Amino acid sequence: MTRIFKLLFPVVLLLASAVHASLPDFRDLVKEASPAVVNISTVQHVSAGLSGSYQQRYGLPEDVPEIFRHFFGEQMPSPRGEQEKTSLGSGFIVSHDGYILTNNHVIKDADEIVVRLNDRRELEAKLIGADESSDLALLKVEADDLPIVALGDSDALEVGEWVVAIGSPFGFDYSVTAGIVSAKGRSLPNENYVPFIQTDVAINPGNSGGPLFNLNGKVVGINSQIYTRSGGFMGVSFAIPINVAMDVADQLKEKGKVSRGWLGVVIQEVSKDLAESFGLDKAAGALVAQVVPDSPAEKAGLKSGDIITRFNGEAIYLSSDLPHQVGRVKPGTSARIDLVRNGKRKRIDVEIGVLSNVQTQTLASNTPPGEFNSDAMGVLVAELDDSQRRKLGSGGVLVKAVSDGPAAVSGLMPGDVITMIHGENINDLDDFKQVIAGLPGDRNVPMRIIRRGAALFIPLHVPK
Repeated sequence: MTRIFKLLFPVVLLLASAVHASLPDFRDLVKEASPAVVNISTVQHVSAGLSGSYQQRYGLPEDVPEIFRHFFGEQMPSPRGEQEKTSLGSGFIVSHDGYILTNNHVIKDADEIVVRLNDRRELEAKLIGADESSDLALLKVEADDLPIVALGDSDALEVGEWVVAIGSPFGFDYSVTAGIVSAKGRSLPNENYVPFIQTDVAINPGNSGGPLFNLNGKVVGINSQIYTRSGGFMGVSFAIPINVAMDVADQLKEKGKVSRGWLGVVIQEVSKDLAESFGLDKAAGALVAQVVPDSPAEKAGLKSGDIITRFNGEAIYLSSDLPHQVGRVKPGTSARIDLVRNGKRKRIDVEIGVLSNVQTQTLASNTPPGEFNSDAMGVLVAELDDSQRRKLGSGGVLVKAVSDGPAAVSGLMPGDVITMIHGENINDLDDFKQVIAGLPGDRNVPMRIIRRGAALFIPLHVPK
């Protein structure tokens, strides 16, 4: 045994040396990049008599999902009859004359913003502009010849690639953590216009707004959010791609606001059953559930039931891929859309509009006259009244009750409005009866409904 150990020991040492040699060395990267990373602290003066929920009093927006917590700071009571609500974050310098990028939630509602540089100087910062949709903010300090970061290309970033974060977690300035890119193009709740970079780099409160570097020492992202059940790092963090961030920063610097492209469609995921019902060989693309009236989509000829497979040459695998692509297109320019309609592939050009707040009306719940009970489908439907038709802008039949059967299996619910089945528009009860009677047996067909004001498709399984 001893002899075998002596023979194998040099091999073990050789393997260990090879593994060590293959690991990245971050020392030069940190030395070169750290001078352009900054610590950001803010103060907000709040009345001591502030009322509201715990979340409101302590700075946590109620609509932020628990698992996607931004990095909010603490509040310090003030002896002057008011509170000073403070936050702490990171940022990085992108120009020699003092422009700095960070997260919007780091400086939101701040009365004072102070930037501390690597050389310990503290400078008061001015907010140039902020964009809540992308959670980005552009600051400016009065200084010259400041060190800057080198910017990389986040589109060229690859899954499995090493990345490094530098920031101030819990106020510990210039802490360095490293990991790999876990995934790209992640969509998070309430974040429709940022294709996040997912990493396993350790990120904690105070890292927010700090840079994410590749091994070449170039910034590829801005650390923004974490997935957590404890409030601390749990191995999953998200960064805003630098290509997205710099486009936002350029617009904020030039106009003080951000303009995004708008197509004007309500979309949903293509499930396996929906793909089968539409005659697709795989579940992919963005299914158009509704086309907004007088939108670029309507003017270009998009229709409910279209499945968008490519946008400007980029494949759309998930419905969440589409908003990212559309939002990056400059309003007023033309875009090419590849889609599948009634089983046939089609290509159309559309002039992209400007994104604005589009409100959807909710269907009234008055009981309309005229009903029909389909025992085969297990659903009781009724005619819409004039008020409901006006709010919908179209016809349909109202689902009053769902019993055991295909309708229940498909997920149909009371209050839904059926507007299309198997590509046939449903305007009233007569249309519904006629279409139901002619459906092919023992297969899934697409059914378009309106639920709480939003359109979506669900697969309806037709019995034999």
